[in-house]
Amino acid sequence: MTFRLPIVAVLLPVVLVACLPVSVRADTVLTVETLTVETGRRSVTIRAEIANTPESRRRGLMFRRELGWNAGMLFDFGEPQAVSFWMKNTLLPLDMLFINDAGVIIGIEADAEPLSETARPSPGPVLAVLELRGGAAERFGIIVGDTVRHRLFEN
Repeated sequence: MTFRLPIVAVLLPVVLVACLPVSVRADTVLTVETLTVETGRRSVTIRAEIANTPESRRRGLMFRRELGWNAGMLFDFGEPQAVSFWMKNTLLPLDMLFINDAGVIIGIEADAEPLSETARPSPGPVLAVLELRGGAAERFGIIVGDTVRHRLFEN
């Protein structure tokens, strides 16, 4: 005698996974856009994933095991506001560039410690935060006062 599962028992797990909200799914793909950081000496091109939903901003770069020097994530908050970041579940050290609505970097948190729950607040209202591989700001000579060129900013 052969035992057969009802079709519902077989398909239900597949349907449930497909219906999970985007914030829960680990395979979510974000839009990648190019931005440029204008330093006093050079222009640095970055390919940044755009985190512009509460879910994508909440997840950020958590659980990533690698990040290229010219890659990152741009957190778009829609309007200038004070924000705070932590490194919970983030496996890589990161540089956080706090950017106002004119695209000017108003603060940098360099080499944020992986897995830390220490709050890292913006130094004032920001429209966006660009997270880069730890050490990238120093490597590229990015400092407070440099400008980020991207469609989000008034530049």
